[in-house]
Amino acid sequence: MKYAKNILETIGNTPLVKLNTLTKELPCLVLSKYETFNPGNSVKDRMALQMIEDAEADGRLKPGGTIIEGTSGNTGMGLALAAIVKGYKCIFVMADKQSKEKIDILRAVGAEVVVCPTNVEPNDPRSYYSVSKRLGEETPNSWYVNQYDNPSNCKAHFLSTGPEIWEQTEGKITHFVVGVGTGGTVSGVGSYLKMKAKETGKTVKIWGVDTYGSVFKKYHETGIFDENEIYPYITEGIGEDILPKNVNFNVIDGFTKVTDKDAAIYTQKLAKEEGMFLGNSAGAAIKGVLQLKEHFKPDDVVVVLFHDHGSRYVGKMFNNDWMRERGFLEEEIKTAADLIKSHKERPLVTAQTEELVSHAIERMKQYKISQLPVKDADGLVGSVDETDLLRSFMNDKEIAEKPIKDIMGKPYPIVKKSAKLEHISRLISKKNEAVLVDLENGNHHIITKYDIISAI
Repeated sequence: MKYAKNILETIGNTPLVKLNTLTKELPCLVLSKYETFNPGNSVKDRMALQMIEDAEADGRLKPGGTIIEGTSGNTGMGLALAAIVKGYKCIFVMADKQSKEKIDILRAVGAEVVVCPTNVEPNDPRSYYSVSKRLGEETPNSWYVNQYDNPSNCKAHFLSTGPEIWEQTEGKITHFVVGVGTGGTVSGVGSYLKMKAKETGKTVKIWGVDTYGSVFKKYHETGIFDENEIYPYITEGIGEDILPKNVNFNVIDGFTKVTDKDAAIYTQKLAKEEGMFLGNSAGAAIKGVLQLKEHFKPDDVVVVLFHDHGSRYVGKMFNNDWMRERGFLEEEIKTAADLIKSHKERPLVTAQTEELVSHAIERMKQYKISQLPVKDADGLVGSVDETDLLRSFMNDKEIAEKPIKDIMGKPYPIVKKSAKLEHISRLISKKNEAVLVDLENGNHHIITKYDIISAI
């Protein structure tokens, strides 16, 4: 009989799958190393097991110990599966930008999950780097994995992923493209492929996919760690605001950067056009391949690695409301009806002429809005916005206890649902912060500068 003795024996030997639709304009063969076939549905299962086995071998991880790691989710899943089989506890630290599905999945396999803010410096005590390191120091009989600097990360891919790709392509691979995060995959696979290519007199180019807000591309090209390159981004699983020791820049021939929007759009395209239900980094990876088109020739064999499964992004890249809110949906915005589509079900927040200014301020804070139409018994008669409030307060510190009618401006212009985007844009100015849309049922909705900017 043929069977695996436990779930860990099913890690690796994932298939190569040809891309057909999204790559039809490329001159070469493009194959995906489809890592979701691993039991934890990601490439990280490989290095998670390797790191644990190496830590067991040299005594860093002792029986009954606790595994502690900062993770975007996938490494945590791989570590958790190995911990279940081998009898360890797990504490994982995640940034709050990661999908809820990833957090729920880790808790489902018995891990304790600590969530930290994304938008802090790496050395901030609240960052997931700092918190995971501190927990490793404070927790008895624990082992802090540190996948960013742990050499077993690269080792796993040098011993398994790289050899698999070389064997599956019969040594014909000419380019390897992969998203870069901790650096283990690109460095381990890249080192193996370059070694084999050198032995056989061939050439393999290694391309990293980076994201805007990450330091990798500029550092590779200039040797400068530019902190101005660092800012928050949405794409998950790739890019860093640090330089992990596992990123071997000497192995990487070049980087291409992919925007958050393109990564999200191509994540959906992979599912809808290739039948590949994959994670966010796969969208970035395939868009990276398309951006590198000029580097490929007809006889080339390009392998792109797809890290993880789409089930971890159902509430994000596969949720059209989430996509629309961020301007990621490829929708044509032409009319007022198009502009309010994502929030037309929300009631219009208004104020009454006789209400106190303090009430308007509280309502703006409650709903996180900057403009309020003002009504009386006859209908819409005025408007108030943050600029009005600030100007009025500077002139009269007691303004908060006066009626809104004393400071309100002119009512916002009203347009039909069919009004064109160009016409609405002309109506919004410094003196007029918003436009109201007549919903033809006695109700109205509001369009602000933010809606126009989002549409653009």
